[in-house]
Amino acid sequence: MTIHQAIASPGCGCDSRDMLHSLVSIDEALARIAAHTPPVGQTEAVPLGSAVGCILAQPVQARAAAPSFDNAAMDGYAVATSTFAGPGPWDLRVVARVAAGQAGAAPLAGDEAARIFTGAPVLDGADAVVMQEDVRREGEVIRLSRRPAPGQNIRRAGSDMVKGATVLDRGRRLGPREVAACAAAGAGLLCVRRRLRVALLVTGDEVRRAGEAREAAQIWDVNTPMLTASLASAGVEIVASAHGADSLAGIVCQLEEMAAQADLVVTTGGISVGEEDHVRPAVMALGGELLFSGVAIKPGKPVSAGRIGPAFWLGLPGNPVSAFVTWQLFGMALVRALTGERGGAPTQRHVVTASAIRRKPGRCELRPATLVGFDAQGREIVRFDQATHSARVGLLALADGLMLLPADAESLPTGALVEFLPFCQSRGDRT
Repeated sequence: MTIHQAIASPGCGCDSRDMLHSLVSIDEALARIAAHTPPVGQTEAVPLGSAVGCILAQPVQARAAAPSFDNAAMDGYAVATSTFAGPGPWDLRVVARVAAGQAGAAPLAGDEAARIFTGAPVLDGADAVVMQEDVRREGEVIRLSRRPAPGQNIRRAGSDMVKGATVLDRGRRLGPREVAACAAAGAGLLCVRRRLRVALLVTGDEVRRAGEAREAAQIWDVNTPMLTASLASAGVEIVASAHGADSLAGIVCQLEEMAAQADLVVTTGGISVGEEDHVRPAVMALGGELLFSGVAIKPGKPVSAGRIGPAFWLGLPGNPVSAFVTWQLFGMALVRALTGERGGAPTQRHVVTASAIRRKPGRCELRPATLVGFDAQGREIVRFDQATHSARVGLLALADGLMLLPADAESLPTGALVEFLPFCQSRGDRT
């Protein structure tokens, strides 16, 4: 039996069990972020060459038609198709030579041709370009055996962009393809939202910088470099990064200072209910407001979000896999909302499982998975560990994304159809 799930379902099932009534579903948490997180208001003008990673605040419109003139699509000979009357072959005199960037050649007469190169303007009187491989040339005369069609091998003015047309709408993140479109539109200066300012506070008395000496009960810090890399790939400005103090008063001071200079404060750890969990009490001591506190998700149940004064706050769990998964879901959602980015979320799709799954129901589970090929029906197959471990980081580097296991599913057979959230948009790339 194959279990089919609709990607566009109204909910993932996380909030359907009475035992989890105090937690919100993934869908509800994301909906609250979308509803209560307006984009930053400040914009700036940046040169095109410095705009990669920025979010457009105003649409980009073509300043001129592109191309702005009819031009040759390949190397060959510009001709007038009206010349080719009766049966061939036809002989034409070559009277001009036009390279890209040249203009002003005299119009062609009916029995004339012009040597032309890719990108060069098509001469008046010509309405086709014959590729050089289809021509036999002897001296200044060419012979054609096949009649060309009007418009053949010509790029028409405005065929790519029409003057004044919107090339990119606001909310678009600028990558190499978007930069290319802006350049073709003649947009050398772009109005973008200023880069998001983010502060990072990683807690845990036991963590030490990777590579440094450790005592028996200490571990290397994974969350700081992992989240720093995640923030860098999101195109934000990291204005502060610190290790959390070991007291409630100390964390209150750190959060207050960070909230005064950042649009978003990201913390890891300290959001459960233990005596050593100081982050959530510190947020509340600063008059913080919560969007949600706890989500019916595995891993990462304690994940929380809200505001500390003017800044938004995202509290991630301390375990690295939990922090990574919840950042992918809720951190990137906050970044997209605060930057006004539209359509930037990776597109979920269906995949099939390489093996059977047995699990404890109750929470939606997002399990790292690796794409390993296709089945006989052309569907992508994912391989995965037999359990989700919130502190095992090694397999993350091999995973291509997260497969979503619904809250009420206790078992799934081999070949079950499940939803898959890639770590990046391109199937050929890995994060």
